[in-house]
Amino acid sequence: MAENCTHDCSSCGEDCSSRDLRVPANALSSIKRVIAVVSGKGGVGKSTVTASLAAAMAKKGRKVAVLDADITGPSIPTAFGIHERATGSDQGIDPAVTKGGVKLMSLNLLSANETDPVIWRGPVIAGVVTQFWQEVVWGDIDYMFVDMPPGTGDVPLTVFQSLPVDGIIVVTSPQDLVSMIVAKAVNMAKMMDIPVLGLVENYSYFRCPDCGKQHAIFGESHIEKVAAELEVPVLAKLPIDTALAAAFDAGQIEDFPTNYMAQLADRLDG
Repeated sequence: MAENCTHDCSSCGEDCSSRDLRVPANALSSIKRVIAVVSGKGGVGKSTVTASLAAAMAKKGRKVAVLDADITGPSIPTAFGIHERATGSDQGIDPAVTKGGVKLMSLNLLSANETDPVIWRGPVIAGVVTQFWQEVVWGDIDYMFVDMPPGTGDVPLTVFQSLPVDGIIVVTSPQDLVSMIVAKAVNMAKMMDIPVLGLVENYSYFRCPDCGKQHAIFGESHIEKVAAELEVPVLAKLPIDTALAAAFDAGQIEDFPTNYMAQLADRLDG
């Protein structure tokens, strides 16, 4: 990568396709697997899936971290009830640690106020993600989950190029338009030789608490057809659960009694 790289490949004359652009993690960090959780569009529950998966993996006794790469819309600290500012030393930035032992780093942990807007251009935002990887003292980690911003812009490009990503999980919802958006995210990963572990469909159905019947609030699911066309597996179909949303907002994601990501954690750790 050129020294003055702007991360805007459309206007670049450099040939980066044949180079290894990955950057080393902090010298005091040893991270075995990196899994990015992505979505083609916002509002599909990507951060809820990331936080739930991290909590489920930690309950299995694994050493887990979450790198919140959604710089302009960070929500991972909220899910775990972490609101204090991060600290550091000459060795690097210390991640926050949840009561369940999950290590976190997010821009919200470095901002003076959680509600301060991030009014930065793409290359600056992408650079912060790289700094989280290089300057945070993660320690020994079995699984790092990267909560990505929606879309296929600067940050996904930076993560895919700079971090040793072992695979991605694509989070989606049942709407018809989603098939095209999912295809964009999956095709970006394939173009950059990042394995696609599979699809998670969120808001797949609502189960009536009175009669137990399932209702397709956002329309009938087409996830099996989309997955077949893209030649990737369906990893999970998650319900609309207002109690889960409340637990996320209250910072109690680790205490939620029904972790819908538990089976997927077992599958990834198998």
